[in-house]
Amino acid sequence: MKKLARILLIIILFQQCAVPPYTQKSENRQTPDKFSVSKSTNSNDTTNSAILPWKNFFNDTNLIQLIDIALQNNRELQIVIQEINIAKNNVRLKKAQYLPFIGLVAGAGLDKPARYTFNGAVEENVLFTEDKKFPDPFSDLLLGARFSWEIDIWKKLRNSKKAAVYKYLSTTEGKNFMTSRLVAEVATLYYELLALDNLLEITQNNITILKDALEIVKQEKQYAKTTELAVKRFEAEVLKNQSKIYYIQQEITQTENQLNFLLGRFPQPIQRNSKKFIDTEPPVVQTGVPSQLLRNRPDIRMAEMELMATRLEVKSAKAELYPSLGINGIAGFQGFSPEYLFKTPSSIIWGIVGEFIQPLVNRNALKANYFSAIAQQNKAAYEFEQKVLNAYAETSNQLAYMENLRQALNLKKQQVETLNQSIDVSVNLFKNARADYMEVLLTQRDALEAKFELVETKKQQMITTINLYRSLGGGWK
Repeated sequence: MKKLARILLIIILFQQCAVPPYTQKSENRQTPDKFSVSKSTNSNDTTNSAILPWKNFFNDTNLIQLIDIALQNNRELQIVIQEINIAKNNVRLKKAQYLPFIGLVAGAGLDKPARYTFNGAVEENVLFTEDKKFPDPFSDLLLGARFSWEIDIWKKLRNSKKAAVYKYLSTTEGKNFMTSRLVAEVATLYYELLALDNLLEITQNNITILKDALEIVKQEKQYAKTTELAVKRFEAEVLKNQSKIYYIQQEITQTENQLNFLLGRFPQPIQRNSKKFIDTEPPVVQTGVPSQLLRNRPDIRMAEMELMATRLEVKSAKAELYPSLGINGIAGFQGFSPEYLFKTPSSIIWGIVGEFIQPLVNRNALKANYFSAIAQQNKAAYEFEQKVLNAYAETSNQLAYMENLRQALNLKKQQVETLNQSIDVSVNLFKNARADYMEVLLTQRDALEAKFELVETKKQQMITTINLYRSLGGGWK
């Protein structure tokens, strides 16, 4: 017997020595000292707009009201909240696994052994204390408590529970990321609506200008200063601009419906004020330093929590290869009739047993699970680094775009102002026969196109400001 025990001990020790090591990838948390934009960027300024709550970042009351509704009703955000609840309950499940399991047990049974068996012979010949034979059939009643407990000597269960906690934290960061994205999407659609309203107004004003020019051309035709061709060209231009109105109105309807979808409600008009869109100044965005992305961006924090969880899962998977120690026991009352069930101390039963189990046959499956956990941890490390690189690239791109849009917007405003003046000049020249009708027509077309481009540039400036705020990690607080 002692020899067998020694052999088993040698096998267990050999199995422990055979646990394969693993190489843990260390994630790179280094970031550049500053964002690669203009030389005027102050790399030492840590003021960061990402810490601003979105209600303090935006100053349009209509937009703030829309975002409030979206955060309350958006279905995708509600789905994420349910995922958080699932992760929270999983933490409770994992915590319960390394605590003792205790449950009440109640049982009843009947047993009629054959006469010519050992139990039957005993019942036939052995008398009970009150000079009565055993009941026939023999009943058995049990009432007590049963418990089992796996002693977490290798921290397998505790690491599994901690991994569940990090996964729960990851889902909360996922909610923050979803909130940030939702705020940006609502604001983007809102400013797209304002831009479309301005395009509609510009087109309507342009139709008025074209109609006035058409009347002038008709009068000039009466005096034989121009031809029917000029009249038809201007009439065609009026019709073309009138058809544009319906396309713009359709885009407005679709954008409103898309925004209402994010708000979790059926289509209805969106309250907004588009009058001073071109003159609206975008919020000032302070970028801080790149290292602040690690704590401000929810998607980076989510990847970090996932990475921490996978590291603990590697430890838990490795502990599966070690021997496990379990304790099982029972305590309570047992008797063959209700009158004797609680007759102490004779009816009291108890028992306890300990088990030391070392996996042998299924060890390859446990190793496969262990190596999979290592691969998951390395994958999470690469995903974390990818998130950091992407966050830096996004922010740098938005910063550069902001600067370029600011310059382009100033030039577009000058172009529109110049072309507005050229319309009056071309009409006066046409009246004095110093310019033909095509010059008037082309000037008005150029002016319309420039106004459209001005609105588009302004829209892009506002959207880029929103995207920069989101890429810095703002919008979820």
